[in-house]
Amino acid sequence: MRKDYLEIGKIVTTHGVTGEVKVYPWCDTPDFLAGFSRLFLNKGKDPVLVQRARVQKNMVLLKLEGIDTMEAAQALRGQILYADRAGMPLEEGEYFIQDLIGLSVIDADTGEEYGTLSDVSQTGANDVYHIQKPGEAQKLIPAIPQVVVKTDIEGGVMRIRPLKGLFDDAD
Repeated sequence: MRKDYLEIGKIVTTHGVTGEVKVYPWCDTPDFLAGFSRLFLNKGKDPVLVQRARVQKNMVLLKLEGIDTMEAAQALRGQILYADRAGMPLEEGEYFIQDLIGLSVIDADTGEEYGTLSDVSQTGANDVYHIQKPGEAQKLIPAIPQVVVKTDIEGGVMRIRPLKGLFDDAD
C-alpha cells in the first residue's frame, strides 16, 4: 500500500536548552531532511512547522514551532518524523525505499519467484536489494539496469534478470 506520508527520520535526543531536537535522517542525505519547512508526527496526522534546520555531521538539528524548552523537546524523543509524499517528486525510474519493501521479485524471463524485497542497502556505487524467501538464504542483487528489468510499484512486482553467477544456482 502506497503511503501518503513517508518516514524521513527519528528524533533521537535534544540539543541545547531552547527546544531543538537532533534527528537521525532516514533519507539519502541530511540536507534533504533539512530542506523541509513542514514535517509531521504521528504517522502524518500532526503537522509541525520547522522554524530552523541545520546539518551537524550526519544528523539534522531542528527547531520546531511550539517546542521552546528542553523538556518539550525531550517529550519528542523517539518520535518518527514524516514528510508528505506530494512534496517529494521523483524522477522517472526513482522510487522511495518504503515503496520497494515488500515487492515480489520474479525472474523477467522464466517467471520464477525469488522472494520478497526485504531491505535496501545504500552502498555508494549503487543500492543493493535484499531478497528473502522463507526457508532460503537471503539473496542480494545490485540495483542496476542490467539486473532490474522492471519495477511495478502498483502491481507489487519487481522483474529481474540475474547476471550469470549472481545466485549460487544460476546457470
